[in-house]
Amino acid sequence: MVLCQGGEAGAAPAAGGKELEVPLSREDAAGTGQPCLCPAPGMEAAGAEERRVCGCCSGLSWPRCCKAPGTKKKAACPGLGLFYTVLSAFLFSVASLFLKKIEDVHSVEVSAFRCVFQMAFVLPGLIYYKTGFLGPKGKRIFLFFRGFLGSSAMILLYYAFQVMPLADATVITFSSPVFTSLLAWIFLKEKYSIWDLLFTLFAITGVVLIARPPFLFGSNVTGIEGSYTDHLKGTIAAITSTVSGASTFVILRKVGKSVHYFLSIWYYAVIGLIGCVIALFVMNEWRLPYCGKDRVLLILIGLLGLGGQIFLTKALQIEKAGPVAIMKTMDVVFAFILQILFLNHLPTWWTVGGALCVVASSSGTAIRKWRQSLKKAKQNEI
Repeated sequence: MVLCQGGEAGAAPAAGGKELEVPLSREDAAGTGQPCLCPAPGMEAAGAEERRVCGCCSGLSWPRCCKAPGTKKKAACPGLGLFYTVLSAFLFSVASLFLKKIEDVHSVEVSAFRCVFQMAFVLPGLIYYKTGFLGPKGKRIFLFFRGFLGSSAMILLYYAFQVMPLADATVITFSSPVFTSLLAWIFLKEKYSIWDLLFTLFAITGVVLIARPPFLFGSNVTGIEGSYTDHLKGTIAAITSTVSGASTFVILRKVGKSVHYFLSIWYYAVIGLIGCVIALFVMNEWRLPYCGKDRVLLILIGLLGLGGQIFLTKALQIEKAGPVAIMKTMDVVFAFILQILFLNHLPTWWTVGGALCVVASSSGTAIRKWRQSLKKAKQNEI
């Protein structure tokens, strides 16, 4: 008896040292992953032993096959997903630093350049994976809103980076997991416990400490960039960006794995570019950067933003969402370090306190969701 592998020619060694060709068949229709065994003429007479060999694991015997029931594939490199997360956080933080260094370029125009870079790099992937440009008919409305909300979040975040300290804007946007839980409870009917409410209140407290509204902290607000009016506008933009970003996570969770992630990024880039072009003409803000340095920074922002998004997507593909969300706290760490080293702006104690509240709330939300997923996985195994 010999294994029949996927329609390719197979052979069994005979006693005389010659190899007898064996007619082959495909795996069994049940899809169990067990190899199908076909009789080889002359095998019994030759006294050859039966062999059960799997073609998917380079000749391993079937009990150790990757398709055998109960067999788990080992990770290629433990911790690789967390490394991708840290690398993604670093790339996003450096892109934000470059955004602060750009002069006389509106945040909407920066967003348009980033969308162009994303389209240029995602287009070959769409062609290679043959995903199409519109996606499944039943998912297009979700993809449209994912692109609209995602691009809006990007534009508002870039505006916040330009008018308020880098660390302050980063901390506010880091409260996204808390708002994601709240929106998932409202629209997806997911469970929302007293712990989730507590984490939401912690996040709101952190945002208030960073914004420092005059009716709570008085009119003399220190440690901000420019006027308090710009600081307040940046805070509102960062909060709106966070809610929009959380909405895209809920939409992606609704869509699930039925849509390739390249197609999701494609909608994000196309709709974002269209929206940016319309907004630039309405505001009459379109102009090429005067300085060669600004042009280089625009290109780098596009490349770093794309790289950060790719590494974050890869991290979520090979690592559980809980550890990835916890490791994303490095966004805040990198923002503080870059702000001190390259912008010469020391964060106030109010910002540090707000950062601790937001990081605690988002990390608590991530840990709780992670434990729930592990508990559910154990129950399913039982």
